[in-house]
Amino acid sequence: MKKLLSSVLLGASVLALAACSSDEETLKVGASNTPHALILEQVAPILKEQGIELEIEPYTDYVLPNKDLDEGNLDANYFQHIPYFETQIADFDYDFANAGEIHIEPIGVYSKKYKTLEELPKGALVLLSNSVADHGRMLSLLEAKGLITLKDGVDKTTAEIKDIIDNPKDLVFDYNTAPELLVQMYENDEGDAVLINSNHAIDHGINPQEDSIAIESSDESPYINIVAVKSGNEKSKEIKALVDALHSKEIQDFMLEQWGGSVVPVVK
Repeated sequence: MKKLLSSVLLGASVLALAACSSDEETLKVGASNTPHALILEQVAPILKEQGIELEIEPYTDYVLPNKDLDEGNLDANYFQHIPYFETQIADFDYDFANAGEIHIEPIGVYSKKYKTLEELPKGALVLLSNSVADHGRMLSLLEAKGLITLKDGVDKTTAEIKDIIDNPKDLVFDYNTAPELLVQMYENDEGDAVLINSNHAIDHGINPQEDSIAIESSDESPYINIVAVKSGNEKSKEIKALVDALHSKEIQDFMLEQWGGSVVPVVK
């Protein structure tokens, strides 16, 4: 009789556990390794308390996270800034929505040969990403630092090399390198200056605030990293919980403490 009772109690416990587990929602989010995935790791316990299991899918490229979101392999992604997001929608006709603005990663100029932009010689070779969506941002930084002038009226987020109307140092631009390989070009001392997105720099142990010879101002920057979802899902309970957690003081403090200004939270 005692054995039968134990079996009944064990069975009831298993059923109760299964019932609890079934109440928990799973949210699958694609993210760049650094800093996005690391930030999400801090968010996971916050969502866990709300009955949401956060599954983080890491990516090392800029193409697959949107493709996988479109195909339904992800519930959301967190890796891209607004101008890139808008370009992707225009290019691929994605039906996506911006579910929340989270942080900014200032872009930096790096050099093994020179300590300031002023030291760059005539005809210096400047390496840019082969992502056209990055060019406006990179050229705007160089213009802000006085190295080039872009033609009047050009949209700074979509500016291209052809939009340069003044180049006093006769800088030579090479834009044939994938964004994730620019760190390797810098570490191999290729080119005179290399412009690198902060997430790639941080991922390789480079501190943008300390190691760059110039860095983008984050004030009023349009290059805000966002949580992207399929249109219509931005108001779901799980997505709103994710965005609220990313906006929490705990997570914003983590960004500032972890990366010392190389990842700047958007205050909400």
